[in-house]
Amino acid sequence: MTTLSASPVRPQQLGRALSLDDAKVILASCAGTVCEWYDFFLYGAMATLIGAKFFGQFDETTRNIFALLTFALGFLVRPIGGLILGRFGDLLGRKNIFLITVIGMGLTTFAVGLLPTSAQVGIAAPIALVTLRVLQGLAISGEFGGAVIYVAEHAPRSRRGFYTGCIPACIGLSLLLAIVVVLVTQSAMSAAAFDAWGWRLPFLGSAILLAVSIAVRVRLQESPAFLKIKAEGRQSRAPISEAFGKWSNARLAVIALFGMTAAVAATGYAGTFYVLVFMTSALKLDSFTANLLYAVAMVFGAASCVFFGWLSDKVGRKPIILAGCLLATVGYSPVFHGLTAVANPTLLRAQQTISVTIKADPATCSLLFNPAGVAKYTSVCDLAKSTLSRNSVAYRNESSLSGAPTLVEINQKVVPLGDDVVKSLGQAIVAAGYPQVGNPETLKIAEISELFAPRPLTMIGLLLFLVMCAQMAQGPAAAALVEMFPARIRYTSMSLPYQIGTGWIGGLLPTTMFAMNAIAGDMFFGLWYPVTITAVTFLIGLLFLPETRNVDIAA
Repeated sequence: MTTLSASPVRPQQLGRALSLDDAKVILASCAGTVCEWYDFFLYGAMATLIGAKFFGQFDETTRNIFALLTFALGFLVRPIGGLILGRFGDLLGRKNIFLITVIGMGLTTFAVGLLPTSAQVGIAAPIALVTLRVLQGLAISGEFGGAVIYVAEHAPRSRRGFYTGCIPACIGLSLLLAIVVVLVTQSAMSAAAFDAWGWRLPFLGSAILLAVSIAVRVRLQESPAFLKIKAEGRQSRAPISEAFGKWSNARLAVIALFGMTAAVAATGYAGTFYVLVFMTSALKLDSFTANLLYAVAMVFGAASCVFFGWLSDKVGRKPIILAGCLLATVGYSPVFHGLTAVANPTLLRAQQTISVTIKADPATCSLLFNPAGVAKYTSVCDLAKSTLSRNSVAYRNESSLSGAPTLVEINQKVVPLGDDVVKSLGQAIVAAGYPQVGNPETLKIAEISELFAPRPLTMIGLLLFLVMCAQMAQGPAAAALVEMFPARIRYTSMSLPYQIGTGWIGGLLPTTMFAMNAIAGDMFFGLWYPVTITAVTFLIGLLFLPETRNVDIAA
């Protein structure tokens, strides 16, 4: 059996040229990342169907809420899992936890495809699903930290950015893989067959990814850096208290969170999940057109992650991370406006020329903050705002006297809302000039060859900007996180700031942005969320983030 050579008494190996065994390390790490994000994209894409299968005893709205809440659980538990797995990674070694995380992720994803539905076993079905999602989130929380640490501690010192940059680049591959698997499965059978049992196949297919990951990882040995500190007796006996109980170490974690990983999460989620939903829900693109445009941009964007990692080996991690933050801060607003102008020019003209005002008692209006993605609104104010937001209508809010009825004015004329607020208001905004779904001016791609027309190419260019902002932050950050912390507490120290950023700042970003849009009556207002985070990260990073290129990570 061929195994990686790693000796605790030969630290010069940390600077050697990349060998075939080191290439296996990168492959093993990338395979785990693909497993992680394949599950994420797959569950997100099939959330509605999963709601019907596992929460079928409830009405449609309630089961969708439960399905998405179950999805969100995976984010909420990540910091907890990061602490637990990080601690054991520093106590027991990188390889052992590295192997446990991928097995946990793979088995829980595979198990979803085997679960009985609520129609078969009742309440036991959603309980089992929730349990699996929590276990999935806990396993994922140790995966990224373990992957980048393992690669960095094997990579040549002068090329750490390049090799660790391969890991986040695999996120794009995961997205493409999940989309392809679902589309191929759907095309291979009838809609009825897919609904009955075919939906299980993409989850069961994850067994292939799991088998590949285990086959590669089980042959690996421990990282040279960990073996070195173990041989020298420098292992931490209490990684959590040492990492966060001492200000000298905790300070680095705070800087890593607010001077780096917060922007990684904000640009990552704004440039992936949010923009995909923005194109389909706000700009009214069909899912095929939106997914195709984004998939093309992601192919090139994923490659840029490796490029920026490589570039950080030449010029440093900090300049590229800060450049990504700065570009996102100044570029998000014009890029999202540009996407609107190209994808749905009729919508943009309507927003600029049609005046819409909601006059309501503030006490009757909620914030419309909907972490589950779906909620029931009953007041006229909430129904009106949610309807206008769902149709991408730009509107102003005016407060009326306490107890006054909610009024909606379009071009200074009051709209008679009647008993069905949603229906009457929807008809009124279409009559005023807002486009319906299927409007001929809205960009639509029927065949792949149409990608080379001017409008699709412009869309791809704008999407590529969003993706590359994320990759400029993500690519160098993978190496920088490893380099910021001493080897004895590295796994614990870097996992918490990364998982807080990913799980909480990034995970809540799409919901928060759409809520902000609805509150302000402006579908671009939510951009203040990522823009504020990237601006703050830029300032904190500029002042406090250390440059870590070429540091000795075995120290």
